[in-house]
Amino acid sequence: MTAPSLAPRTLFAADALLPAGWARNVLLSWDENGRLTEVLTDVDLQSGEAGEAEDAIRAAGPLIPGMPNLHSHAFQRAFGGLTEFRGQAQDSFWSWRNLMYGFANRMTPEALEAIATWLYLEMLEAGYTSVCEFHYVHHDVGGKPYADDATLSLALLRAAQKTGIAMTLLPVLYQTSGFGGKPPREDQARFIRSTDNMLSLLQRLAPATQGQNAVLGLAPHSLRAVPPDSLQAAVAGLHAMLPKAPVHIHIAEQTQEVDDCLAWSGQRPVQWLMNHAAVDARWCLIHATHMTPEEYAGAARSGAVAGICPTTEANLGDGIFDMPLWLKNGGRWGVGSDSHATVNAAEELLMLEYSQRLDLRQRNVLGGGLQPQVATAMTLQAVAGGAQASGRVAPGGMAGLVVGQQADFVVLDEEHVALAGLPADSAHAGHVFASHRTSAIADVWVGGRQRVSQGRHNGHEVAKHAFIQARSQLLQSA
Repeated sequence: MTAPSLAPRTLFAADALLPAGWARNVLLSWDENGRLTEVLTDVDLQSGEAGEAEDAIRAAGPLIPGMPNLHSHAFQRAFGGLTEFRGQAQDSFWSWRNLMYGFANRMTPEALEAIATWLYLEMLEAGYTSVCEFHYVHHDVGGKPYADDATLSLALLRAAQKTGIAMTLLPVLYQTSGFGGKPPREDQARFIRSTDNMLSLLQRLAPATQGQNAVLGLAPHSLRAVPPDSLQAAVAGLHAMLPKAPVHIHIAEQTQEVDDCLAWSGQRPVQWLMNHAAVDARWCLIHATHMTPEEYAGAARSGAVAGICPTTEANLGDGIFDMPLWLKNGGRWGVGSDSHATVNAAEELLMLEYSQRLDLRQRNVLGGGLQPQVATAMTLQAVAGGAQASGRVAPGGMAGLVVGQQADFVVLDEEHVALAGLPADSAHAGHVFASHRTSAIADVWVGGRQRVSQGRHNGHEVAKHAFIQARSQLLQSA
């Protein structure tokens, strides 16, 4: 082949997972803004015609696209391990939520920044290259606004900037404690904003997000927390300001939520949303665990992404999303780590596939068609859906390792025992299904900049100690 036209920034991988599947001898080039400018296959470095490609960085193993994390509550990372005890006759999401609220009400700006910095670093080391931060702790204790209303949002943006993860910031609109406009609880005071106040916050944050290549969107918390008029006004205000901005909402996570919505409106949550909001490809339906076949079909047709958080949904006892039915209807999806019971992109995929196997008593449920390899099929679908939900799709609607997309990718460690000696697609499957809580990740790049080398971020130790100190101080203040 003729010598490719190369930008100064290039990487060569013997095997790389492109949107159409695995390809051999792939050369990636990107510009000074971290956008892919060329993705070439079958590059022969020995031909003498490769030109500058011979000087490209060499990937130490199979190359996969970076995974978007489409749902995160950063402060909850410091809450891990503190609720795994039986405190009453029947523990549930709702009893867990009461404990979580108590923890949230001790959060300080300094603690939030330390916790988020460690979390985002963990995400990078675990194969995530971007995060959608569903941020609802806005005010000081008791609901008193900070002198700068954006104080906690800015702490999260600084954490993302320090670690190098790409951020989609989703300030949360939260107004009521239940369907029908029930007044907020005392322990929800730090979350509460009027619709006008939320739109003012978005205006305040727009320059800050643009300054670090972050995406700004909105998260109406849930139908139980945002009355219909507020939902309509907030989304309209967002899109008047930022027409392409993502909208994320918790919906149909719990059966009690479904029952309460039926009692309030006579409709199930997803049914109500489809009938009362202009849901489209800008929306991400977080969890959407409990839907009828008609709701699966309608939500999929809308173009919205289903935001599945398998390890959190398992941890909280939410239930199992019917992925085969969603895919049958052409639905798009991605994964998030939510409460961060687990921070590992591969483990989210593993848990999702295994939950389907347990429910259906079958194997290899999410493979098939053009991609029989389960890990390959799931990764490509989750990357595409996650990019859409993050507001980070390249021109033409493509995601992953394609021209115009941000140069976000993960290099797997070909010497890891679960991968060594295997062809690329099987090595990738070993990463997802057989690495047994050890990391099979060698390097991670975000926007064309290497953030993880040999499995470790260069800020690892400093961030770890700051996280531990912040968590200790929060527990001492209980």
